[in-house]
Amino acid sequence: MKSTLTEYLRPARAEDVPALMALRTEAEEWLSSKGTDQWSDPETGAKAIAKWRASIDEGRAWVVVDSGKVQATVSRGPVDRDFWTDEDRPESAFHLYKLIVARQAAGRHLGARLVDWASRLAAMEGRDWVRIDTWRTNEGLHSYYERLGFRHVRTESPSHRLSGWLAQRPATTLSLPDFPIAVGHAPKERSVSIPPQPGVHS
Repeated sequence: MKSTLTEYLRPARAEDVPALMALRTEAEEWLSSKGTDQWSDPETGAKAIAKWRASIDEGRAWVVVDSGKVQATVSRGPVDRDFWTDEDRPESAFHLYKLIVARQAAGRHLGARLVDWASRLAAMEGRDWVRIDTWRTNEGLHSYYERLGFRHVRTESPSHRLSGWLAQRPATTLSLPDFPIAVGHAPKERSVSIPPQPGVHS
């Protein structure tokens, strides 16, 4: 499929919070339609705002923008000590969180390309892994990440948490090595062939 791509990745700003919450609300509705209970607790929304503001202040949240509109978001670290221990060598990994893509951007593989961006950054920083923790009961999401090359490490089930499905992918692994996302500024308009499905390339 041919498409003209103008999206790019930049650090999130305080003024992006309403757009980020709109992304989350859309994701909540979509997840509900798929029969999963992920993010079904309304209290998590208020917590999400506070966490996003903190991530933005600390320079850990990023957004994908296209024509002035936020189309996706991703955040990194810190290490979640409910899940990862010293034996996991948490410093050896880029810890990826809050990957959300707008439904209208479906088909551009923004999720896979953002994971590839995290892999490239992890490798540049000398890290070995990209790590995630996801909702324990969302098997569809588990399968998605496994298709991108993640391998299940274990599942943790602390009573106060609903995520805990832990997985990792080598920092040298890319899903779409020839389809990177632009970083920092809008790229020149270009027509590209979008692959039908991401693969796994090491």
